[in-house]
Amino acid sequence: MFAPGDGQELALPSWEAALSDDLLGQWALNLMLINVSTRKFGRAVRLPGGDVPAPKGAGVTKSAVSRRFVALSAERMKEWMAADLSKLDLLVIQIDGLHIKEDLVLLAAVGVDGNGDKHPLGVIEGATENAAVCQALLDNMVGRGLDPAVCRLFIIDGSRALSKAIRNTFGRQTPIQRCQVHKARNITERLPKPLHASVRKALRQAWELDDADKAEKLIRNLARRLERDAPGVAGSILEGIDEILTVVRLDLPLELRRSLACTNIIENMNGTVRQVCRNVKRWQDASMALRWTSAAMLEAAKGFRRLKAYKQLPILRAALLAHQRKHTANPTLDQQAAAA
Repeated sequence: MFAPGDGQELALPSWEAALSDDLLGQWALNLMLINVSTRKFGRAVRLPGGDVPAPKGAGVTKSAVSRRFVALSAERMKEWMAADLSKLDLLVIQIDGLHIKEDLVLLAAVGVDGNGDKHPLGVIEGATENAAVCQALLDNMVGRGLDPAVCRLFIIDGSRALSKAIRNTFGRQTPIQRCQVHKARNITERLPKPLHASVRKALRQAWELDDADKAEKLIRNLARRLERDAPGVAGSILEGIDEILTVVRLDLPLELRRSLACTNIIENMNGTVRQVCRNVKRWQDASMALRWTSAAMLEAAKGFRRLKAYKQLPILRAALLAHQRKHTANPTLDQQAAAA
């Protein structure tokens, strides 16, 4: 825009307002989360065929956009990782790892509340999914108000380190469900192809049963049948058998069991993280991975849908209450159920 008569440039009030409110920074963050590269940001905020060049210092260059993204994503991550969790009525927590590169793994958590709504809870970095990293994530959530005295269902991919950290923090009798999809995949990948269909069928039959004892018997029979042809796999089938059938032992209805017997919720979120981060060519350090991943998790939360079997969640609440009464004398969950 030019002043009349003297040919001098005047700053557009709308542009100055955008800079002062950091609307460009928010715009940059949103565009990068939908895979617009920093090189194309200038075109994205102007008419593609416009003949008015961006003025010097307009803040649409690759480096300026990158700085804005770093600052704003770091600020949002800090705010999110300090958010209060005490007001969330969480019944289920899923935890899974996301491998960024060879020596960098991010461990993320997603919760499901009593209404079936899903909430990204936190993310932390580590070299592997070891107990120390798992413990650090749990400690962060407890420090933000997640009451360790309340009985919840934890769903994991089968990591022993995760199970150990969960039981250290929330008690030895905390119900943990290992992902049945991961378990079936790990078993069949070690078997000859001719056995895949029969093994999958046997596992599916066991998981569909309403009686945990019968389901366990069916799985043990499968392990015995495989002892001759694949003795190592037979042992793998029985490893963690109690945690594979947790949702059955809680007497949950089949539809709810199908929703809670696997880590699909967090796996779907991880898919969004990979999609958001696909323009990243090289991870410079862990802080960069954390910023991008936390921003992607919050982006994924915008598309979260309610749990399919959300109407059956009161049954889960009652089952957790009964489980806690059976193993402890802590009245915390009784008070929670009464308040709900």
